[in-house]
Amino acid sequence: MQLLENARTSFSTGDYNTAKLKIDSIKILYPKAFEVRKEGIKLMQQVELSEQTQTIAYLDSMLQQKQKEFEEIKNKFVLEKDSEYQETGNYFWPTQVVEKNLNRSFLRFQVDEHGTMTMTSIYCGAKNIHHVAIKVTAPDGTFAETPASNDSYETTDMGQKIEKADYKLGQDGNVIGFIYMNKDNNIKIDYRGEHKYTTNMTANDRNAAAELYNLSQILSSIEEIKKEIKEASLKIEFIQRNIERKEAN
Repeated sequence: MQLLENARTSFSTGDYNTAKLKIDSIKILYPKAFEVRKEGIKLMQQVELSEQTQTIAYLDSMLQQKQKEFEEIKNKFVLEKDSEYQETGNYFWPTQVVEKNLNRSFLRFQVDEHGTMTMTSIYCGAKNIHHVAIKVTAPDGTFAETPASNDSYETTDMGQKIEKADYKLGQDGNVIGFIYMNKDNNIKIDYRGEHKYTTNMTANDRNAAAELYNLSQILSSIEEIKKEIKEASLKIEFIQRNIERKEAN
């Protein structure tokens, strides 16, 4: 009973970890103290309920902060979304929209509304090079290289060969992170395929990578927080159902 009272005191002061430890110690030290253990189980449910409620309150405050950060910067980007066939739109940097970059070989960046960032290596030329990967190199000789893309295709438009290969953040050999860290430096791009092709990133393209990377981090955080809020809410529902079930019995 003393352990139980100590657990209740810890619970009332918001020291949930100590409360749970004292309740657990009752089960270990006094396995036959059935009535006290029942009271301990009830208290444990209240502790867990309060913990999850506190977690949701904290996550809500974090979500509001991240949503505020997003609202402050979202107008810097162009959202391309066709509601007829797209459930999720994509954000682009204004200098990298399609109509401004016809017939150009460059790295294009985009972030979908859930925070997933994708880099696309685009090649335009008279002959195919059949590229499936790229390497980026900074002036100091450091570099990063993508693995072979799982999503690439080639086409021809008005006699010009066009190739594209996509690389998602986290599956890009840290090329996007490398560009972000070197956004103020000249960066050389080597297209890796059957034939060689080299070009340099413009300042606008480096800036696009950096800005969209920041957007990706904010939107990804929002998605993760929403997921954690949902998980905490499901735990609360589970605990409440158990409490109601025990009260009914």
